[in-house]
Amino acid sequence: MVSSVKPYKKQHYADLKNDCIRNKTLFEDPEFPATNASLYYNKPPPGRVKWKRPGEISKKPHLFVEGISSHDLNQGVVGNCWFVAACSCLALKPKLWQKVIPDWKEQEWDDKHPENYAGIFHFQFWIFGEWIDVVVDDRLPTINEELIYCHSKDPNEFWSALLEKAYAKLSGCYQSLEGGNTGDAVVDFSGAVSEAISLEEGQFYKDQGKQDKLFDDLLKVYDRGGIISCSIKVCAVSEYTRLCMMNGLVKGHAYSVTAVKRVRLGHGLLAYFKNETIPLIRMRNPWGKIEWKGAWSDSSEEWAKVGDTERHKLGITVEDDGEFWMSFTDWCKFFTDSDVCRVINTSLISVHKTWHEYVHFGSWTKNADPLLNRCGGCANHKRTFLQNPQYLFDVTKETDEVLISLQQRDMKIHRPQGHGENLSIGFGIFKVELNRKYRLHDILTQKCVNTSTYINARTVFMRISLTQGRYAIFPTTFQPFTLGDFMLRVFTDVESGCRELTVDKPQVKCWSSIIGYPQAVTHVYVHSAEGLQNQDRTGGADPYVIISCEGKSVKSTIHKDTLNPEFATSGVFYRKKLRKPITVQVWNSNAVKDEFMGQVVLSGSVNDPTEPQRLQLTDQGRQMPGIIGLRIVTSVQLTAI
Repeated sequence: MVSSVKPYKKQHYADLKNDCIRNKTLFEDPEFPATNASLYYNKPPPGRVKWKRPGEISKKPHLFVEGISSHDLNQGVVGNCWFVAACSCLALKPKLWQKVIPDWKEQEWDDKHPENYAGIFHFQFWIFGEWIDVVVDDRLPTINEELIYCHSKDPNEFWSALLEKAYAKLSGCYQSLEGGNTGDAVVDFSGAVSEAISLEEGQFYKDQGKQDKLFDDLLKVYDRGGIISCSIKVCAVSEYTRLCMMNGLVKGHAYSVTAVKRVRLGHGLLAYFKNETIPLIRMRNPWGKIEWKGAWSDSSEEWAKVGDTERHKLGITVEDDGEFWMSFTDWCKFFTDSDVCRVINTSLISVHKTWHEYVHFGSWTKNADPLLNRCGGCANHKRTFLQNPQYLFDVTKETDEVLISLQQRDMKIHRPQGHGENLSIGFGIFKVELNRKYRLHDILTQKCVNTSTYINARTVFMRISLTQGRYAIFPTTFQPFTLGDFMLRVFTDVESGCRELTVDKPQVKCWSSIIGYPQAVTHVYVHSAEGLQNQDRTGGADPYVIISCEGKSVKSTIHKDTLNPEFATSGVFYRKKLRKPITVQVWNSNAVKDEFMGQVVLSGSVNDPTEPQRLQLTDQGRQMPGIIGLRIVTSVQLTAI
């Protein structure tokens, strides 16, 4: 990702601060003035608002008081617990918050040199693929002398209130922060990849195997600098009257996860010899109060199972500070949703797994010409689906885990105009021909290996294991002819060569009249073979297939120890010489020399049958053991396949 930082609204922090110091004035931000327009668009705060600088609220204002902590924060009157939860998570990650709050020592109040204070601060956010530097003045909204939005427990600390103001500026006003997603804010703080997990739909609390796998995954994410949050969805309108449950959890409310641990049970040396542990998870309520009352809560009897040393390491406190522990089983049972934000490691030098990342920016745009239209909707709309943007990548390992993130532009800034809703977006993944390099125009034998959820969320994420081959990603809106911008991020273990398919067919060049131009396009799909000849003492073979046309070919992977391989291999060929046949050959892989097992020769005529065929293998007219199943389709229209 781009590491340089772009000033928001072309406001340069250093220049503005120096101007204020030189003129002995305090900064007043013309791009986010101290007016009602910066507060709300249709829902005013509950009282008369006065904008005050920290020095008018506190006698000893500071950016940080005794460092930064997840305990610093309390939510204000606006419904942005999601943002406060993200800030709590941020406070636990020094590498992240020092990026979001740059030059924090320089920005801190200096009691020895008050003349250097200019009432200006700046914060950095990762917005749609680039770091943005946002400048704000220090005028904060108050009612009855108290801050009305996010604020610290310590009245002398102002980092959270100023950070929230910068984020509100990006969103148009404070009210635009009402109702959001913690994962989105974490991504804006870090450039992480966000995955939404439905604990309810996954029913993890009922499946111990799935639960153990999820815990191991979250433990790895947390230990490697990732950020996790969770919430309990509100199922019915009537439930808003009883958001706080009997067990102390709050529905419709975002919690930040502040620790994921396997806690050792027992006392003294016996605990180390027994090595008995329990998976626990720690959370914080952004309200700074109201905690879980069940097992492993602050004063529960379960803590008697844990030795003093272990309890001290965990920092167990018995006070209503909003932070509490739960067993992982209870967490899976009572919480319905979790946002897991992975800080993906793309460093070449690392002790942890590294990923290769490709980032593409695109748009869903409308055009009357089907070849130029790029907003075809989801796969339900078969006539227009392939008109969407297409991205090609290769899996070169036998199997590889692939992470795919599709993100649309944040819409909060459009809420004052009534256009703040996210588009319903998603994507499909298709396994395509091994030599595909032009846009796909028809789905013949190309297999849809997976389709993401379609949802009106800012980001849709998928983690999938794919076998060796070539794949195409189709990012789409749910409905066709819906316009918008998107960012596609693809992570693989090894280089994938991910690129956008923009060209529909081979281009006519100045030398095409001499060397020729394709007259037809042919798609060949080899499904399988059966009854092949034994090639070794064990009565088996290691077959592979090669599809060849006019000097070009594609080759399948080798299928070990089988006489009935399922190749599922295809190629697409743009043909200049229609009289030259297409050959499909089966070979046996051998350490010394590969052995020919037979072939079929195809004319590739447009008049040939297009349905699946079963053909006998031959060698120079002589029948060979084995039948091969394939399908071949030819068209003289180069944009037909």
